[in-house]
Amino acid sequence: MEVSVLNIQGQETGRKVTLNDAIYAIEPNDHVLYLDVKQYLGNQRQGTAKAKERSEMSGSTRKLGRQKGGGGARRGDINSPVLVGGARVFGPKPRDYRTKLNLKTKQLARKSALTYKAQENGIIVVEDFTFEAPKTKQFLEVVKNLKAEGKKVLFLMPEDNKNVYLSARNVQKAEVMGAAKLNAYKALNADVVVMCESAVKTIDEILTK
Repeated sequence: MEVSVLNIQGQETGRKVTLNDAIYAIEPNDHVLYLDVKQYLGNQRQGTAKAKERSEMSGSTRKLGRQKGGGGARRGDINSPVLVGGARVFGPKPRDYRTKLNLKTKQLARKSALTYKAQENGIIVVEDFTFEAPKTKQFLEVVKNLKAEGKKVLFLMPEDNKNVYLSARNVQKAEVMGAAKLNAYKALNADVVVMCESAVKTIDEILTK
């Protein structure tokens, strides 16, 4: 699969890059995508939610009403979960939501995500670029030139680029990351994936090991 290489003005450079069919033209595996996205979102969770159970509440242990004959539930003391302001039954406790996936599973998920993007014509390849200083206006011009305004755009750089990252930090629907950090969630969440030429090579090296 060949894709024309554009410059940051949105013009064709006359060069083309070949996208590896083993990455961008496989049979997508939806279950593996689900596992990878689930792992990514789970790993973002703090897991610090906490509610007090009955034994952790402070309050009198005096029985509020008689056991039977009151016409209501047998609620015991003021900490009863039956009462407003009482304890919670089986409430959340701090926990770790992180999970693990095999390397081959994660690689297959990334390949599947990139295949879906390729099928949707959602991949743009641009020649390598950088900014001399962080300039949000300059970054917005690049997005406009690539006809990606109003879309969720993911820029994949060959490696972390501080100036480009800072230029995009305040732009809604735009994200910049190194190609080595790409995951299935980020690829699927973007409407358009913009890759630098060198980033294409980096992805090839990582996903064809």
